Amino acid sequence: MNVMSSVMRGARRLVHAIDPAPLTNFLSLPRLSPAGSPAPLLTCQQNRKLASKQVKGQRKDQKTQKVKVKVDKQEVEIRQKMTVAALAAAMKKDFDHVLEALLNTPVDLDALTPDSVLDERWIKEAVTRSGMKFRWAKLSESRERANRDVLPRPPADPSRLTPRPPVVTIMGHVDHGKTTLLDSLRKSQIVSTEAGGITQHIGAFLVQLPTGERITFLDTPGHAAFSSMRARGANATDIVVLVVAADDGVMNQTVESIQHARRANVPMIVAVNKCDKPQADPQRVKQELLAHDVVCEEFGGDVQAIHVSALKGDNLLALAEATVALAEVLELKAEASGAVEGLIIESRTDRGKGPVTTAIVQRGTLKRGCVLVAGRSWAKVRFLFDENGRAVSEAGPSAAVEVVGWKELPSAGDVFLEVESEQRAREAVEWRSYAEEQQKLTEEQSAIELKQKLHLDQYRKQREGLTHLSWRQRKSALYRENRQQFAIRPSEKTQREGRSLPLIIKGDVDGSVEAILNLLDTYDAQQQCELELLHFGIGDVSENDVNMAQTFAGSIYGFNVAASRPIQQLAARHGVPLRLHNIIYKLVDELKDELSSKLPPLLSENIVGEATVLAMFDVSVGKKKVPVAGCRVQKGQLDRRLRFRLLRGRDTVWEGSLAALKHHRDDVQTVKAGMDCGLSADGGVDFRPGDVIVCYEERDAPQVTSWDPGF
Repeated sequence: MNVMSSVMRGARRLVHAIDPAPLTNFLSLPRLSPAGSPAPLLTCQQNRKLASKQVKGQRKDQKTQKVKVKVDKQEVEIRQKMTVAALAAAMKKDFDHVLEALLNTPVDLDALTPDSVLDERWIKEAVTRSGMKFRWAKLSESRERANRDVLPRPPADPSRLTPRPPVVTIMGHVDHGKTTLLDSLRKSQIVSTEAGGITQHIGAFLVQLPTGERITFLDTPGHAAFSSMRARGANATDIVVLVVAADDGVMNQTVESIQHARRANVPMIVAVNKCDKPQADPQRVKQELLAHDVVCEEFGGDVQAIHVSALKGDNLLALAEATVALAEVLELKAEASGAVEGLIIESRTDRGKGPVTTAIVQRGTLKRGCVLVAGRSWAKVRFLFDENGRAVSEAGPSAAVEVVGWKELPSAGDVFLEVESEQRAREAVEWRSYAEEQQKLTEEQSAIELKQKLHLDQYRKQREGLTHLSWRQRKSALYRENRQQFAIRPSEKTQREGRSLPLIIKGDVDGSVEAILNLLDTYDAQQQCELELLHFGIGDVSENDVNMAQTFAGSIYGFNVAASRPIQQLAARHGVPLRLHNIIYKLVDELKDELSSKLPPLLSENIVGEATVLAMFDVSVGKKKVPVAGCRVQKGQLDRRLRFRLLRGRDTVWEGSLAALKHHRDDVQTVKAGMDCGLSADGGVDFRPGDVIVCYEERDAPQVTSWDPGF
């Protein structure tokens, strides 16, 4: 059997080695057949030969039929340090398939197990030998992050609520006596500590009346710059006491305070202050309030109006009783147990205590050791201080306390919530930072997409008028257009870099910095001088602030902060302007002056005198004849050292300097009104009788910024 197989293989090789053409010819010869037998063999051979004949066009059809169909290879996702089992699963094969793919390679197949880790080259080799293609897996997959934020508790059961003291905010126009009124209620001296006699912070105080009632008062600034502080005070309060001076009436911040109270849906009590002054007119104040829909009780409304004198202490008890009565009508209650919730009124950095916040407790009882979360900061309460600076162990609803123990300084206006542990606080802060970052990325992505869309629309619009041109003509047209645009850019850039004022803002509390930043947001004179905010923060001026201001050639503005002597010397050595203020409007005035100093001076003209041309004559100077105008000075005087303008009707014919000014035959410097003179100009000016010659001088007038912050 083996011999027969070998013979057959040899025969096949012999057939393939022999040229098939003679053999075909030999087979095609006619053969004799026995008599009487049919001869279909010749016919069969002829038919076979005809069938194998190529027809014209048949080869092309066969070629079109033999086009290879592209087969999509299976794509395998690979990664570093894959096990054999993981690779088999990615290839949708079994373990043995991977072993077969790695045959005839240096890999020791006997030592491979499903958990064996393959090198990168053998992973690729196995995939390639299997007729597949590979792609690398993504290094990180975006996974949806679990929400770990802290939320307020649901409303408490009414049976667990207990009465609480009211939170009363004193609001009104600047210098109408708000702080003096509060000062008289608590028998302290706060006005003397306020710079310029105006309140520039939110003050929170707990006042106990002689009758035993306790009221938490908030004193808000009345200056126009502190609008956000007044809004924050209105949102944290139960009752608003609107202080209006009887001698001054309703002013801008009075109207703004009314709007804040209405927006927060808080009832009001009107305290007509300074009624002890001779020019006081309380009735006029009440009538002016009618224009703003504040109707007092004597006019049929529901707003109580109390006439007081904060300086002398007149009728303050009636104001306190009216406040307590309104609080009883409101039936103010809160839950004193459970997790603490409240509002941060103000925040600052203390040199000894670190980050400190003034807070109002709205629910629960705040104790030492509590873990709080506010905004993107958290705290483990180390100390609690009351309004007099005394340490307290706890604070119930409506109490105003200073909280010490914050890891970072939260923003004024943030709501603080108690959590069970420091780990939970960190998770909440991380989630809030992540959520804010995602929101910022979304906004930036939207802005990028909008800018891309505008750019694409502009690009298409630019190409619409070039569609009929050839590519050479289109390229030439675009080159000419872009060359003009590039020629304009350098001058624009130079003008922009020439006038700018980088700023660093430092404040003592978060609310002060917020007020200054709100003022800077109203800056609308960028075309005159660009205002750049480099940095803002809370605390005294530091060495880093001076170095940053020196790097960017900026100025440092501090509000209610200090700068040590070494810092002042460092700023003076580096030429950094250091401007420290305790009153907000003085800070703004100096900022406006510095902005104005950055602007180029304005060129102004001051007319010194006028003269009328009476006659024309020529004077020989050497071999030349010089035209001279005989004039009479009508106003002021003509000064040869200044510039002159020739007016003919309403048109300006000539401007320039005089070549000579003579009175009779004498050369003079000035000619006064009523005198005759002769003058000649450079360049052969055509003087005519009746022309007016004006003598003027050019002056550089300082330019003032057009920014108006509103006060």
